[in-house]
Amino acid sequence: MLTTVFESLGRRVAHHPRLTVIVWLVITALGFSLAIFGVHGENLFERLTTGEPAVPGSESDAANSILRDNDDRGQSLSLVVSGVDPADPAILPVLAGARTELAEIDGVASVIDPSALPDGAANPAAAPLIAQDGNGFLLVVELEPRLDEATEDAALTQVQNVLETIPGELRTVAPDATGIVGGAPLIYDAITSQVEKDLATGEAVALPVALLIMVLVFGGFLAAAMPMVGAIASIAGGLAALLGFSYLMDLDSSVVNVVTLLGLGLSIDYGLLIVSRFREELHPLVDDDGGERARRRRGDGAVTTALLRTMSTAGRTVAFSALTVAISIAGLLVFQPAILRAFGAAGVAIILVAVATALTLVPALLVLLGRRMVRPGLMSRIPGLRHLLTRTADVQSEEGVFSRLAARVQRHPWWVVAATLALLGALASPLAHIELRNSTVQLLPQDSTQREYLQAIAENYPAASSAAVTVIAETSLEEATAWAAELTGLDDVAAVDTPAPMGPYVVIGVRPDSTDAGGTEAQAVVREIRDLDPPFSTWVAGQAAGQIDFTQALGDRAPWAIGIVTIATLVLLFLMTGSVAIPIKALLTNVLSIAASLGVLVWVFQDGHLSGVLGFTSTGGIETYVVALVIAFAFGLAMDYEVFLLSRIKELHDSGLSNDDAVRLGLQRSGRIITSAAAIIVVVFAGFVFGKLLVIKEVGFALAVAVLIDATIVRMLLVPATMTILGDVNWWAPGWLRRVYDRAAITH
Repeated sequence: MLTTVFESLGRRVAHHPRLTVIVWLVITALGFSLAIFGVHGENLFERLTTGEPAVPGSESDAANSILRDNDDRGQSLSLVVSGVDPADPAILPVLAGARTELAEIDGVASVIDPSALPDGAANPAAAPLIAQDGNGFLLVVELEPRLDEATEDAALTQVQNVLETIPGELRTVAPDATGIVGGAPLIYDAITSQVEKDLATGEAVALPVALLIMVLVFGGFLAAAMPMVGAIASIAGGLAALLGFSYLMDLDSSVVNVVTLLGLGLSIDYGLLIVSRFREELHPLVDDDGGERARRRRGDGAVTTALLRTMSTAGRTVAFSALTVAISIAGLLVFQPAILRAFGAAGVAIILVAVATALTLVPALLVLLGRRMVRPGLMSRIPGLRHLLTRTADVQSEEGVFSRLAARVQRHPWWVVAATLALLGALASPLAHIELRNSTVQLLPQDSTQREYLQAIAENYPAASSAAVTVIAETSLEEATAWAAELTGLDDVAAVDTPAPMGPYVVIGVRPDSTDAGGTEAQAVVREIRDLDPPFSTWVAGQAAGQIDFTQALGDRAPWAIGIVTIATLVLLFLMTGSVAIPIKALLTNVLSIAASLGVLVWVFQDGHLSGVLGFTSTGGIETYVVALVIAFAFGLAMDYEVFLLSRIKELHDSGLSNDDAVRLGLQRSGRIITSAAAIIVVVFAGFVFGKLLVIKEVGFALAVAVLIDATIVRMLLVPATMTILGDVNWWAPGWLRRVYDRAAITH
């Protein structure tokens, strides 16, 4: 029945190829237009959010909500001036003129710098605004609270422009003066704009290299272009889907990059499989040996026949593969953190777009191009390339590199299993000391102006920097002050700020011994404070508190997510293969592959190896939600290649071949597609590494490594070795399950 469904879809596309292409052209144009121009002038990137990942309902989230709801201050921007003596009277006229200009901006509530106070820099109240080394000062501009969005944006822009001119004016009297403008609004803008730049960088790297790989696979640009067209349509549809999601949920800035490039990679992979199978089916129907078949015209039905066979085989595989990937990513919806739910929902939507292009747009293009898809391309006529393309382009031979590899593995399967398990175990070993982080500004590149701004504040203006741990007490100022004295005696606490009232609450800043806001000392302080039992309600916020709550939330829901994905995967693979052993083996090998990729991730990004090559500075850990994403996405991609391989092996085994012959020939027929698809995915995710946001680098690197390990060590060595060892046990199922399979099997 399922085969009939895909044949019916193929027949509809074959009868209306031009209409199908036109519909996708409209969707693509509309998708890009919506993403770039948005609705009501607000595009996708302007609707993204950023900040520390939160867990709804957690203590740290409740604390942050209290701080937001009771903060009666407006947005602010600051200018960090260096190379200037704040007591130098020569700078007073420049600062007085700047204060006047800033105060005249609509929406500005206050402008403060040391010279604005009585007695200037000599006033004790000016100390927080003066650099500890005495060689600089702060100028802080605060806006009125609760401004409407348009007024606030206009005011921030004008304030930033004025602040940026001040260092130049100061250099007329202080030649060494420099300045950095910073603040929360600019930090947010820096992250979201970097996301957009990194997405463009990733696509600029991925698309040309992916096209080159497909030219080598297909032996010409014409066939290679088919998956690329589908990929471009997928990007457009995916961006439009993300814009729609932004109106339903908060979309973190990293969501766009990760899921868009995931859709790009998958749509190319699926298009690659469809085009390759179409050419394989069309070749014998239009054999170019000069015989009768070669002289038949387009109307003989060869193209339609090839497409129907392609849709009933490769089309089914693509749909099944997309379903397994979607189930894996949908497991993220089980978790509490909003960012993981956003990744799960957006990821599933992107996969649906990718599979839709592969099953409609790409087949429509194949019908329009017809017999030209199997003719030698112009590149094959170039002497220097002819020999290379002969080796890389798809061929009909049942013997080749992959069949010979499988034969070698089958001669010594136990040795191969032992060697691959040892290698995967060694790669996974750094997982033993993994540290999880919920970073914010640390994700920005080292050369980011906003990162330099925060570093300058932390180094020279500790009184102006926020405490790493924030405690909110629902009590009187007097009682909170008395209790705050107890906090100074806690282990790992260096200092406690003077409690400050905020509406019905009191805010107490606690500074750990370490300046690392997410380090072990800060986490220990959070746990100690939470273990206290004051006679009033308290909440603890800060990066360390958020990390603890996020990790706890992952641990609480992980069994449910793992259970749902595991059961669904076992059921789907059973319905595909009729085997009990194969689904279990697939799960175990996927776990090994994922563990190895995470181990490499820890070794590189937490331990700091290759930091110079990849251009990052380690935060001392791995971003918490990156681990969840890598597990979900890598598992889905591993299942993708498992389905590619198993579908061919199952097809051959059902045709009467023995287990070993089916494995050997199945690897030969699917190995080129798997390695090519994997190479494209690796290139796509490696494009992330050329970006500058640390979290994007981590995700891209981990997924590229995961795919590389899975498509080589696991899929080419471990799977054929284990299937050889198991022999006919691969296809065993108890009688009652066999009867279930006979009624509900997903077969060709």
